Amino acid sequence: MADPPRSEVFPSSRLDNDAGALFVLQSKGEWWHAGFHLTTAIVGPTILTLPYAFRGLGWWLGFVCLTTMGLVTFYAYYLMSKVLDHCEKSGRRHIRFRELAADVLAINTGIGIGAILLAGQCLEIMYSSLFPQGTLKLYEFIAMVTAVMVVLSQLPSFHSLRHINCVSLLLSLGYTFLVVAACINLGLSKHAPKREYSLEPSDSGRVFSAFTSISIIAAIFGNGILPEIQATLAPPATGKMLKGLLLCYSVIFFTFYSAAISGYWVFGNNSSSNILKNLMPDQGPTLAPIVVIGLAVIFVLLQLFAIGLVYSQVAYEIMEKKSADTTKGMFSRRNLVPRLILRTLYMAFCGFMAAMLPFFGDINAVVGAIGFIPLDFVLPMLLYNMTYKPTKKSFTYWINMTIMVVFTCAGLMGAFSSVRKLVLDANKFKLFSSEVVD
Repeated sequence: MADPPRSEVFPSSRLDNDAGALFVLQSKGEWWHAGFHLTTAIVGPTILTLPYAFRGLGWWLGFVCLTTMGLVTFYAYYLMSKVLDHCEKSGRRHIRFRELAADVLAINTGIGIGAILLAGQCLEIMYSSLFPQGTLKLYEFIAMVTAVMVVLSQLPSFHSLRHINCVSLLLSLGYTFLVVAACINLGLSKHAPKREYSLEPSDSGRVFSAFTSISIIAAIFGNGILPEIQATLAPPATGKMLKGLLLCYSVIFFTFYSAAISGYWVFGNNSSSNILKNLMPDQGPTLAPIVVIGLAVIFVLLQLFAIGLVYSQVAYEIMEKKSADTTKGMFSRRNLVPRLILRTLYMAFCGFMAAMLPFFGDINAVVGAIGFIPLDFVLPMLLYNMTYKPTKKSFTYWINMTIMVVFTCAGLMGAFSSVRKLVLDANKFKLFSSEVVD
């Protein structure tokens, strides 16, 4: 591929006095560290939603959409890494999405809120199993999770999460293996539930359900912090990000397909927004050994702490840019006190929102359509065409344009379908409720 033109597509970045860049986004990592960060950012408990997404698509369309999303996101992230490599070689190392496009703080904060909410649910599940008549409410478990997150949030930099995110990768493999094994065991047993794979009867219902499912899958593949992850790599970052992506997508291949296929195979149209709910019905006995479910819930809980930390880095970087002094040390009193106060307040805000608004099941599809589809399926192709300027007769130009048009249309339809479902479910929403709306 020819070298891109040297014209300034983006404004120059001056990072010498940027405390957010120097402290939070330290460039010390290796390619496998990027792989750990990427896996934590993408492969989370939301993969247990994939059987639910298949409900609106059916077997073959679900498989096609999952494969297409995977191939397109890998291609998009690869293009984005090349754009960032080009910026670095030009002496303009862009390290944040907000230097390239719109501010994505709201998306990442939403993911952080969702992580705290789901972690609170995990604690509630374990508590209910041990104390069926217990009186603690969901918001109390969310408060416990928030307290832990406040402590963990004091880890100073993204690079300092590399060991936590390595464990996160192993945890994602662990709970996926446990859930898949439980589904296969149930499907082959005499207690297997009755399966129904039919789509909605009306044409309009099938269309809306399909686009809602596409939005959910897009949200699951979404990654709102790719430039920040690439910024943690020790320069030169060229080539390292591709290796990190290959590590991440190796984990994606195993976890996404196995969870989607096994869960939908067993529960069909009865698949819940979290397949663990199907294995632990509100009425009747659990459908898998309690030890297996207990371990899976613990693994999910522990990984959610890592996910919450990863997606908080954007907020921390913004805070430190405004509050820290680069002439002082990272752990000097001048910088330590503001970091402690601001990160505690941020986590308290996320915890409060998680407790007050426990209906992220519907919001997940909206975030995918409005947030992740433009960010991950449109923006990388646009930036690549702007930076490398492929000719209009080239295959690269037209494949990028096709992806942008198709996913812009899918995002618009998905946004409409997701908001429609949000409105239909609005009567179920209750502030500070102990019941999480799917």
